[in-house]
Parts: sequence; C-alpha cells; structure tokens
Amino acid sequence: MSENFKWRTGRSCIFKNFVHLVFVTKYRRNVFTKNMLKRLNSIFKETCKQMGGELLEFGGEDDHVHLLVICPPTIALANFVSKLKGKSSYLLRKEFWNHIKNYLWGKRFWSPSYCIVSCGGASLDTIKSYIDNQRQPQKEKHIRQSIRFTGRKRNSNMQWLA
Repeated sequence: MSENFKWRTGRSCIFKNFVHLVFVTKYRRNVFTKNMLKRLNSIFKETCKQMGGELLEFGGEDDHVHLLVICPPTIALANFVSKLKGKSSYLLRKEFWNHIKNYLWGKRFWSPSYCIVSCGGASLDTIKSYIDNQRQPQKEKHIRQSIRFTGRKRNSNMQWLA
C-alpha cells in the first residue's frame, strides 16, 4: 500500500499527511440520501483539490460522513475542515433544499463539532475498508414496503406505533 501513496513535496517540505475526518449533521438528523452522498463526494473531491489536498476515500450514512484526505502542511486542519464543511453546506442546501428543509432549519447544515484522527496508528487499508463499508441510507421504496408489510405507522415524532 505504501507504494500507492508516495511522499509529497512542498516548497520546503516533504510530507504524508493522511487524516480521517468525520462530519455529523446538525442535531444528528438523518438527512442524507444516496444522491446527496454522491454529490458530497464530488464536492469534497473538488474542494480538496482546490486546497492542494486530495480526497482518498469517502463514505457516509444517513447522518454523518467519513473522509480520508491528504492535507498539505501549509494549511491548518481547522481551515481545511472549515472550507470542506462550509462549501458542502452551501451547495447541498442550494441543490437539495426541498429535501433538507424537512429535517433541518436555519442556516446550519453540519454540527459545529467534527472528528479528526491522524492515520498513523492503523494501516490505511484498515481505515479505507472501514470508510468503504459504511451503512447506506435506505431507499424510500424499501421503507414504504416495510411499513406496508408490518402494518406500522409513524407518528409525527418519527416513532413507530403498533
């Protein structure tokens, strides 16, 4: 695996900065659909490239996403994260507002907190596999079929009624 990720060089440095990031939606709402996750992948890829980094792996569930990125040492991780979250929030709200407005309100999409883990302890294969195997959001069709099959209904608080 190490031959796949060669050392990178800057003007006055040589580096391998692999970082695992986790972003959670505001209030941990189950907002994401497969199309939204696909769009997020392209937004994050483009943003990383603009900042001199690279998105190596992306995966997500219905309420959070995982990224494995290479971050150049010339950019503070907090600034890198801020740019990723800010741009993705703006574009997702712009493109998927009819869906998002049912789950979130106000101007916030992401929780203000985030997780950053340097990837020195585990092998990159292990981390990539973990990110790749995130649970995917269920399709609306399967949810409707399940409700029809079980005869259950949800109340307004999203709790199942017998």
